[in-house]
Amino acid sequence: MNKLSEIYREELLGNVIPFWMKHSKDETHGGYFTCLGRDGKVFDTDKFMWLQGREVWMFATLYNKLEAKQEWLDMALHGADFMKKYGRDSEGNWYFSLNQQGKPLVQPYNIFSDCFATMGFGALYEATKKDEFGEIAKQTFENILRRRNNTKGAYNKIYPGTRDLRNFSLPMILSNLSIELEHLLDKSLVEGLIQDVINEVMNVFYQPESGIIYENVNLDGSFSDSFEGRLLNPGHTIEAMWFMMDLGVRLNDQALINKSIDIALKALEYGWDEQYGGIFYFLDCKGNPPQQLEWDQKLWWVHVEALVCMAKAWSLTGNEAAKEWFLKLHDYTWNHFKDPEHGEWFGYLNRRGEVLLNLKGGKWKGCFHVPRALFQVYKTLEPQPEIQLI
Repeated sequence: MNKLSEIYREELLGNVIPFWMKHSKDETHGGYFTCLGRDGKVFDTDKFMWLQGREVWMFATLYNKLEAKQEWLDMALHGADFMKKYGRDSEGNWYFSLNQQGKPLVQPYNIFSDCFATMGFGALYEATKKDEFGEIAKQTFENILRRRNNTKGAYNKIYPGTRDLRNFSLPMILSNLSIELEHLLDKSLVEGLIQDVINEVMNVFYQPESGIIYENVNLDGSFSDSFEGRLLNPGHTIEAMWFMMDLGVRLNDQALINKSIDIALKALEYGWDEQYGGIFYFLDCKGNPPQQLEWDQKLWWVHVEALVCMAKAWSLTGNEAAKEWFLKLHDYTWNHFKDPEHGEWFGYLNRRGEVLLNLKGGKWKGCFHVPRALFQVYKTLEPQPEIQLI
């Protein structure tokens, strides 16, 4: 484990973080460029609030949890200053995107901008103890909770009353946010939220008959035999399960950890492409053609989150299947996604594992999944006192 830990640490600090430090900072207008070509050249200057918040979080977290390097804190402050000036509408909701100068382009229809803004400012408060950052994080989190049952608000295009569904994405993210913001929130709120999201993830969206977590269920938690209801996203399931494992450690709940590992292993089994290797992006639970045309692509975030999940499962329990899957994922991911020439990792492969887009960042890929996963695996596999769970 120690040797693997060093490999992940070196990749994080010697390759990936320097790439973003060098290429993403907009020295003229503030904030970060995320649309970066293979060699780091900026190919589009629009700024997406959810990616801005993620990059603030990443550099603040490195400062908080790895080393108090001033350059990392300065990088986080640089992005936060741009977000603070331009990122919200008059009601405090975070826009989806702005132009380079900070003028709004796309309305705040997507609550994930808010989720990653609150993560970013929460981590920055931890780094600086500046009340302003803490207040932004708390106010945004309160907005998230208010919008929880109708995340898109006025921008929701679904006709109400015919097929109302619950979506997995927000409870999944809240299971991570509940820990990320623990230092800022009232203890009783955190405890209640943790129990709520565990129940939603593990009892509402998880269907024990099939052993599968669905992306969308009916309001009562039952199965919806529709495109949306049959949709499986193995990557979402696997990422959520390492969030659940973290909560299991926090709560000293071995049963939650074990159940999370079982669900993640099953997701890997049905999500793995036996012909070409790698994890499918989307599947239909009944084997029907998925409506997402990109269903068979192999995406960076799916694979690096699976590495984190299996590293945690292996480290916490010594599970042999988790160890085997980690090594299998490590081989596939490092051989297909890592760019040996220009730094950082590719994001999009076709089914055969060939690079589909050679960009290093864009509208959806930024300074988040790859460095977070490298950090998580490095810290998870480094030698440490054994965790005792009852």
